[in-house]
Amino acid sequence: MAGLRVHSLLVTGANRGIGLGLVQHFLKMPNPPQWVFAGCRDPKGQRAQELQKLASKHPNLVILPLEVANPTSIKAAAARVGEHLGGSGLNLLINNAGILKTTTLENETLKGTTEVYTTNTVGPLLMGQAFLPLLKKAAQGSPGSGLSCSKAAIVNMSSAAGSITNPFVWELMHVTSYRCSKAALNMLTRCQSLAYKEHGILCVALHPGWVQTDMGSSLGDTPPVTVDDSVKGMLKVLSSLSEKDTGTFPDWEGKVVPW
Repeated sequence: MAGLRVHSLLVTGANRGIGLGLVQHFLKMPNPPQWVFAGCRDPKGQRAQELQKLASKHPNLVILPLEVANPTSIKAAAARVGEHLGGSGLNLLINNAGILKTTTLENETLKGTTEVYTTNTVGPLLMGQAFLPLLKKAAQGSPGSGLSCSKAAIVNMSSAAGSITNPFVWELMHVTSYRCSKAALNMLTRCQSLAYKEHGILCVALHPGWVQTDMGSSLGDTPPVTVDDSVKGMLKVLSSLSEKDTGTFPDWEGKVVPW
């Protein structure tokens, strides 16, 4: 983790679970980022209380109203981040916001599937587009060649449940719309890695493990991985990524997840 040194980063869905854990760990680093942007739907609401407490203690934490299913909200957030950064760019964009509907294949609906896709797949697409100028600026301002998360990167929070080769815990949950949205997110990550490599931006899909969050616990069983362990593992993985890893699908322990 010592290798991960970023001037600025943005985490979506940062008010709870993995997103909140990431924000907490970045703030606790020996050399924390100058700016940590935490996006959530309702920054002043009940669910953002932990974030508000953190912001009162850390002046480098900026809470942003951000709905990743809303293009207008995304553009407004990008403008605000750009204002805070001044002339510098954004090093790290972590598309963590996601939703899951506990459905079976038989009861998936157009409305529910569209909602899941819009947040889990289209949201990261639009975020990448809106924040591309700031990511390019960060890459241009970083010394040396090659790609790294310390330079400029997009990290899309995926799931082994989106693996076509090995559909994770199918026997426990179908959640077809969620699985399809994550498989599509993996392809988006590949496309971003191909399109943005020339700009010096690394792009990966990352499986955080089956984590003890509200989403992870919504299926009835207790997930095996704590938020703390997942985040520590992911930060270690992110610190080790280089040009050869762009467009890949590692998990929180650094193992490659099959597409």
